[in-house]
Amino acid sequence: MTANSFDIALAHVLKHEGGFVDHPADPGGATNMGITRATLARARNRPATATDVRALARPEAASIYRRFYWQPVRADDLPAGLDHAVFDLAVNSGTTRAAKLLQRVLGVAQDGAIGPATLEAARRAVTTDAIRALQRERLAFLQNLATWPVFGRGWRARVAAVEREALALAASAPQAPARALDSAQTQASERPVMTDVKSILASRTVWTNIVGLVSVALAMLGLDVGDVDANRLAEAAAELVAAASFIASTLFRIAATRRLAG
Repeated sequence: MTANSFDIALAHVLKHEGGFVDHPADPGGATNMGITRATLARARNRPATATDVRALARPEAASIYRRFYWQPVRADDLPAGLDHAVFDLAVNSGTTRAAKLLQRVLGVAQDGAIGPATLEAARRAVTTDAIRALQRERLAFLQNLATWPVFGRGWRARVAAVEREALALAASAPQAPARALDSAQTQASERPVMTDVKSILASRTVWTNIVGLVSVALAMLGLDVGDVDANRLAEAAAELVAAASFIASTLFRIAATRRLAG
């Protein structure tokens, strides 16, 4: 969801809804920009006529859409792209239906009211997958309506268009900022970085090779190294490095703990 998500989604909805129509097969009756007489009457808190619907201005229509559709489905709290898909579904089939289909897709209780559990599931879901699944559920619902033979072709085209629009909005949304480190991660970051250097220097095999090479070099220089026990020297060197590493890591750990406590 971005700062102007509502304006973008509304522009798409109005494109699909068109202007004033009064189709005899439409149970909503006279409609302008998708706003029916009943909806306009509810917004104005008084009866509305077909003439009132025809004269409806865009600013008032936008206010009605935000109040009666966008806000009830918590679109401001939904991921970008999914907000548009749910909003358009709410406009076309009602907010309760939109909430239930979204909840079905997300695998949460279908109570028809988008609350914390639904929003958390939406944030965890892969947005593009949720958008596609929601459009499939929406189309299946529409195909079962008695008015499908009359409006089915237009509805199918609208569902496909909304899917494309929603996916485009999801793709263009800014990436979420990296989460702040929690306390466990902070403690881990304070610990000294362990590398392979310690394990290599503490290896008896490595020190045996080193002592062997030094012995050969000294012998080439004419020094007598016949009494030198290479294995014992290597073992001693490895133990010395291991002890030094243990002391160093302990000191780093104590220092890090004090910094965290402060």
